[in-house]
Amino acid sequence: MSEELNELQEHAEHAKHDPSLAPVSLTMALLAVLVAVVTLVGHRAHTEEVVLQAKASDQWAFYQAKNIRRHADEIFTDLTSVEATTDAAALAKLREKYSGEATRYKDEQKEIEEKARELEAEVVTERHRADRFDLAEVFLEIGLVITSITLLSGRRIFWGLGIGLGVVGLVVAATGFIVH
Repeated sequence: MSEELNELQEHAEHAKHDPSLAPVSLTMALLAVLVAVVTLVGHRAHTEEVVLQAKASDQWAFYQAKNIRRHADEIFTDLTSVEATTDAAALAKLREKYSGEATRYKDEQKEIEEKARELEAEVVTERHRADRFDLAEVFLEIGLVITSITLLSGRRIFWGLGIGLGVVGLVVAATGFIVH
């Protein structure tokens, strides 16, 4: 980004000698600001994507923990059915307790899995948003570079092409805000 600012400063100096190039310099400054804004929004979208992915991973770890606990309770319940005892009522009570725990864990796993899948869907959505902002940044940067060619060549067609690419970049960035 500092290279772009240095380049803008050089072009602004060049534009001082030819006032007809002032609108081109202004366009470049505007494109540079838009590049900075879209870059910032894109970085935030990528950060949100990473945070959501971490939350989804946490949910899957929680799911796995419940699965391990359920499995251990099921094993204990199975063992109590083959264990010989002098107190059948106490053993039956233990079997019922751990069987109930296993059932509770299984029910909780369904909710946890649903939440994890929702978070994964949000990650995908956020990734799409971030991709839009990245693409918008590319168009805006290319528009900025093409516009700067106007200052070097004096040909206004590059200014028009730069503006056109900048508009495409803005439209793509706007679609990033409506992706859900």
